[in-house]
Amino acid sequence: MDAQTPIIDGENGPVDSEENARAAVAAAVFAPPGDTRNEAGAQSALRVLRRFVRPRANVERCELCSEALATEHQHLVEPASRQILCACEACAVLFSGQAGLKYSRVPRRGRFIPNFELTDAQWERLMIPIRLAFFFHSTPAGKVVALYPSPAGATESLLALDAWDEIVEENPALKSMEPDVEALLVNRVGDVREHFIAPIDECYKLVGMIRVNWHGLSGGADVWREIEQFFSTLKEKSVHLKEASSA
Repeated sequence: MDAQTPIIDGENGPVDSEENARAAVAAAVFAPPGDTRNEAGAQSALRVLRRFVRPRANVERCELCSEALATEHQHLVEPASRQILCACEACAVLFSGQAGLKYSRVPRRGRFIPNFELTDAQWERLMIPIRLAFFFHSTPAGKVVALYPSPAGATESLLALDAWDEIVEENPALKSMEPDVEALLVNRVGDVREHFIAPIDECYKLVGMIRVNWHGLSGGADVWREIEQFFSTLKEKSVHLKEASSA
């Protein structure tokens, strides 16, 4: 014990350790009715016990069964609300490859498309007000939905269907996207032209990162560094397709 820790005298000796503190509390709990000899010692022992209590680690848990999760774990999406849930392997597998369920399992694999065909004119026809966006087929909406990050979160943009159909026709890999769980993620910030078929959780991760780091009217230098790092990491862990016609 250090000089700051008081040594308290209990019925059975000094309460100067976790073991002695627990013994003092137990003596009071199991004392005969009306016997208050150990009461004061128990109160003091409880104060000592608090010194030995360690805060529990903040462990992320499966949102379906409460199983503790590793840092890298599965995700589910609820298509109706577009909510992302953390899940253990056992729960995630229950929602794999089955339509009509409340949740859908989000794939872990991303695909980078180096030769994606998208002209500036085609991009303008999509009517996205910024240079970042993702597009996915929403089963509840029955159509392709376009979302872009903003300081307020994910914002939906009206999508010209003919413009989207033209892009899919020129990039057949998009036909392999799974509804609700995969999206075309486009990065046209500055001179960058990057296109991914990305897991939907990565898209919402980007949205959350921008929302948290955005400051002022232009976002600030930090948020643009974070965006650059996000896409660099995503590219590193994605499968690189040889051409936009590949799946």
